[in-house]
Amino acid sequence: MNLSQYLDQEGIPFSTETIEKLEDFASLLHEWNQIHNLTGAKSIDAIYINIVDSLYPLSFIAQPKTLLDVGTGAGFPGLVLAIALPNTEVILAEPLKKRVSFLKYACIDLEIFNIKVEAKRVEFIEHTPFELITSRAVTNTKLLLDLTKKISNKKTEYLFYKGSRVFDEVADVQHQLDYDIVQKNQRNYLYIKGTT
Repeated sequence: MNLSQYLDQEGIPFSTETIEKLEDFASLLHEWNQIHNLTGAKSIDAIYINIVDSLYPLSFIAQPKTLLDVGTGAGFPGLVLAIALPNTEVILAEPLKKRVSFLKYACIDLEIFNIKVEAKRVEFIEHTPFELITSRAVTNTKLLLDLTKKISNKKTEYLFYKGSRVFDEVADVQHQLDYDIVQKNQRNYLYIKGTT
C-alpha cells in the first residue's frame, strides 16, 4: 500500500504535496536506518504505519501555533507533525547525536522550514510556554509533566502517544487534569487539555 491509501483508511486527508513530502521522509529514514539503526521500523511499510500513528491525533486536536516534541528519535511524531502542520513552529528535543544528525539533515533535504532541532534534553529547553507538547514512548506521564513545567502554562495542551500502561500513569495525575484517552489499534493517545 502507498501512504495515501493508509491515510485514506484512517480518513485523514492531506494535500498531494504533503503526502509526497511524507513519502520522501519515509525513503530518507529507510535509507539512513540501514546504516545508523535509528528506529525499529525497518521497512517502508513499517515507517508508513508510524507516520499514520503520528498523524492520527490531528483528527481530534486543534492545530497549535507552537509545538514541542520531547525525545523525537527518528522523527515520530514531531518531524511528521511539522510536515503536516507547516504553519506551526515546531521544536524537536532530542539528545542523541546520531538522531540529531538525521533530523537536521532531513529538515534541509526535505526543505522543512518550521522546525528547530535542539540537541538537548527537554529540561534544558528555554522557550515561552508551548501551545502543544507531544511525546512518544519517552517516559511516564507524571515525569513528562514535571520536566516541561518551565515551558508550559495553564493553556498548554499535551499529546502523549502511549501503550497500555497509560491507565496506571493517569491514575497518578488524574486529579489535576482534564484529559481524554483516544484508543486506536494498539495505541492510546493521551490528550491533556489546557484551560482556555
